Amino acid sequence: MPEDANRKYKFNWDLLGDLQLGRPNLGHQMRVEVYRLMQYSFRDVIEERYGSDEADRVFYEAGFLAGKAIYDNLIGQQEDLNAFIRKLQTVLKEMGIGILRVEEEDLNNGRITMTVAEDLDCSGLPETGIELCTFDEGFLAALLKSYSGKSFTVKEIDCWCTGDRTCRFSAQVNEE
Repeated sequence: MPEDANRKYKFNWDLLGDLQLGRPNLGHQMRVEVYRLMQYSFRDVIEERYGSDEADRVFYEAGFLAGKAIYDNLIGQQEDLNAFIRKLQTVLKEMGIGILRVEEEDLNNGRITMTVAEDLDCSGLPETGIELCTFDEGFLAALLKSYSGKSFTVKEIDCWCTGDRTCRFSAQVNEE
């Protein structure tokens, strides 16, 4: 029996559906609270059943899957890093995910530091002292890998929930 035979579905871009057909009145409109309600209720259930570390792994992997899908379907191959960043900034802003800025870039040495302001996942949440954007870490890791072909580890180093007013991510190429 194939490995995927017991799955109810395997993620693909078609699962996003035809919003013009299915939501003729509401279309793309949805409040951020609804997204967060789904995300944090999922996270709570996963964390309660399997622990915080496993919840982080699941959210990172889900973010990675989403980042690859965004790259494949909305960004595509770009001529150079600047074109890639410009396209990514446009897509993230148009989709309401956040406002991306590159603070430092040294891809020759495998490093990049980015910020995401107005981050969909956490901007406006109360301070908890915990970086919250594990999904975003995987998301950005997949985008960087899709663009460069190199595997990156992405770690959030500043978060709205730790008192900062933007989320900052450090990305480092994995030594292979």
